[in-house]
Amino acid sequence: MKNRVKELRMAAGMTQQQLADLVRVSSRTIISLEREQYNPSLLLAYRIAEIFGTSVEELYCLKENKEKEDEKYEGLC
Repeated sequence: MKNRVKELRMAAGMTQQQLADLVRVSSRTIISLEREQYNPSLLLAYRIAEIFGTSVEELYCLKENKEKEDEKYEGLC
């Protein structure tokens, strides 16, 4: 799922390990999130959004991701 984790982390001058420590996960989890290879739990998404002062919707580009997914299923019905 497309997200802004890396963008916001770098803008904050934070390492992957620092973010991982703040949200109580491994740095591997942050790496996977940034590579869009892992979708977080709602609680983890909320923790990350809270650190960066944004919403889960904005952090995880939910409107854009929903539209992209809707396009995949548009012609199936």
